[in-house]
Amino acid sequence: MFLITHVNFSSSHKPLKDKLIRNRNSFSIMHVGTTEASGILKIKPSRLRYLLSQGRVKGAYKSGKNWIIPLYNRMPIISRGERGPKPKWCRMIPAKTIVHVNRNEIRDNKNRKIPEPVISVKRRGTNTQGFSIRINGPCEIVYQPEKPLSGSKATLWMETFASVQVKTTKSDIPINPADMIMVDGA
Repeated sequence: MFLITHVNFSSSHKPLKDKLIRNRNSFSIMHVGTTEASGILKIKPSRLRYLLSQGRVKGAYKSGKNWIIPLYNRMPIISRGERGPKPKWCRMIPAKTIVHVNRNEIRDNKNRKIPEPVISVKRRGTNTQGFSIRINGPCEIVYQPEKPLSGSKATLWMETFASVQVKTTKSDIPINPADMIMVDGA
């Protein structure tokens, strides 16, 4: 589960305003649940629930039985406890998976008898080509015509920290788990 909240700020909110992702005249904050946040932080969900009960997760609030946790710079902010070593989650930022569609392959597939895969999934130096994907968690769609994706000319792509399943074969038959490649996320 994730939510994106758009907030318009006045000048009195300057400190919070600087920490959010800029989107024209408003700012976007991505919210996740305890399972997704614990995956990002690489800690157990029970430990995260304990930190939430102590009020150490910045901006987190409870909605019914569920915790809503905001992400700042793609990470929840955990305040430091009074004792003990520095927490491990402050040192680690998970690898990002980037998914984009190759429009040149789409154009070329019109003249081919056997189509080539058009979806590219990139993570940690690997590039997996496929015909369809399944993203198992929240994702963000990015459009940057002034700064294309490095290594290609893509101006529109998706970014996620969740795992992605890539279907590498072309068929009209429903997805067979044997035809899927799992690209692990956070």
